Amino acid sequence: MDLIKGDEINLDELLEAQAHVWNHTFRFISSMSLKCAVELQIPDIIHNHGQAMNLSDLALALGIHHSKLHCLHRLMRILIHSGFFAESKTNPTDQQKAYVLTPVSHLLRKDNPLSSTPFILGMLDPVLLKPWQYLSSWFQNLDHPTAFSAAHGESMWDYAGHEPRMNNFFNDAMASDGLLAASVVLSKCKGVFEGLKSVVDVGGGTGIITKGIC
Repeated sequence: MDLIKGDEINLDELLEAQAHVWNHTFRFISSMSLKCAVELQIPDIIHNHGQAMNLSDLALALGIHHSKLHCLHRLMRILIHSGFFAESKTNPTDQQKAYVLTPVSHLLRKDNPLSSTPFILGMLDPVLLKPWQYLSSWFQNLDHPTAFSAAHGESMWDYAGHEPRMNNFFNDAMASDGLLAASVVLSKCKGVFEGLKSVVDVGGGTGIITKGIC
């Protein structure tokens, strides 16, 4: 159905369409909030606290000035909405909201062997986000084979070859994701590897999946 028919405007559809546009326009907020939580080590702090942690205690542990307390509250609301944390109370009579981990946020703890932290920080690094800003111009010309080369002037692999920071965070990200995948494969499909005398990990980077299998 058209949003506008002559002079008639379907307001419900118009508002729904605007909400859809806004939802996609501001979707980056979820990713950046997740990155912020990981960089601040909020999951680790709440876990080490040993119980539900209220906003004031969390701010104190993070070293955040009291003038930014309302901003931290908003950040936690976004992360709760995204399922990374949940609200609770430190005790039944406490009126102040407190935060606890969820099954998802346990993957954000640095001390978790299957932590997704390296993958999150790697994929959301400015080096890998920059090519998305060049996507439309890359489509419209043939100067570069990829959006990454349009943004950085060379392929991702050439760039990583002389930029140790990217080489390290990319390998860490792939190893983090590979370790989790290997754990699932070994748990669900262990019989597939029985009787094999050799395994080749083509393009395996640091070889974390092969190490997990062997």
